[in-house]
Amino acid sequence: MRIGIDARTILNPEKGEAIGVGHYTYQLIRHLLEIDQKNEYVLFFDFHVRQKDIKKFSRSNAKIRFYPFSDYKKYLPGAYSEILGAATLTREKLDVIHTTSPVSRIPVSYRGKTIVTFHDLAIYKVPDVFPKLKRTKFRAVASLMAGKADKIIAVSNSTKKDLLNIFKCPEEKVQVIYSGFDERLFAESNIPREKILAKYKINAEGKYILFLGTLEPVKNITRLFQAYKIFKESCVKNGKRCQHKLVMAGKNGWLAAEYKQIVKDMGIEKDVIFTGYVVGEELVPLFKNADFFVMPSLYEGFGMTVLEAFATGTPAIVSNVSSVPEVAGGAALFINPLNVQELAEAIFSLSQDEKLKNELREKGKERVKQFDWKKCASQTLEIYESFKK
Repeated sequence: MRIGIDARTILNPEKGEAIGVGHYTYQLIRHLLEIDQKNEYVLFFDFHVRQKDIKKFSRSNAKIRFYPFSDYKKYLPGAYSEILGAATLTREKLDVIHTTSPVSRIPVSYRGKTIVTFHDLAIYKVPDVFPKLKRTKFRAVASLMAGKADKIIAVSNSTKKDLLNIFKCPEEKVQVIYSGFDERLFAESNIPREKILAKYKINAEGKYILFLGTLEPVKNITRLFQAYKIFKESCVKNGKRCQHKLVMAGKNGWLAAEYKQIVKDMGIEKDVIFTGYVVGEELVPLFKNADFFVMPSLYEGFGMTVLEAFATGTPAIVSNVSSVPEVAGGAALFINPLNVQELAEAIFSLSQDEKLKNELREKGKERVKQFDWKKCASQTLEIYESFKK
């Protein structure tokens, strides 16, 4: 078979993409090329990714192609992008093309067999936490791709349920394939604890609660701040010493500029640390040195950061919504993300309970073993081969 994969979400191949769809695409391709030598793969990269940066995808059965019009897309009418995109794919005589996100859409006029991976439908489930223009654009392209796809891969049963309800897809059209976990995160980091704490100005004598993710409303950040303030007040009321800082690690998203003002208005700005984007090699020590991890998201299509916490032995407090219970299993402490008091009580409880933290550490290390990229690639390959002529 001649299998095409739209790899344009991989912008930094040498770094393996730290987060999101790019990471999924990178890991899927990496493991497909390891397990399958009989089929031929055509990998479509963005024009900006240099040839020398994609050496790790070099195989006798892998061909690299670039979308030639990437640099000119903003100058071209939509019709030309459609025509050029369809021509680029048609020329390769593919048996099937897989796009790893509906946003990286297949041209409408392309008539070949298509597979689309849907990671989440948060814009439909919690629309008010996204900007209006983003909602409009995503809904248009998601609806188009859900209808056009011959097969849809959902990264969780929760996402599959949303697909069936929102787009009325036939159930047999949607298959759940869990994302894997990058085993390299199990490796010990060579970066000393003191260096990480010093870089992000975390008090070496104290403890910290870690949040990791894009700073945006869907991550429920304002309620997290409110819960953290209640937690600090609870420490005082119960005669406990409140050592814990709240470390907010991640890049800025929509409305992120407001968060620093919010913590200032709450009077907790000295206890909340904003690190900005954290590079891959620093994730492990940042997790390992945290007292525990918190993810009170309003919606997650999968929730990879929960597995990162598990793999590094970090106890976790997480939401009881969407895919999170499905991924976390019984290895985390669950809260209703809309209930600030419940979140605050969970933070206080876990901060005081070493036995519970140790139990969660052990459960998390076992749970993460269930998510394997090789298994993800193998199941995806079975879908490809179902299109064999």
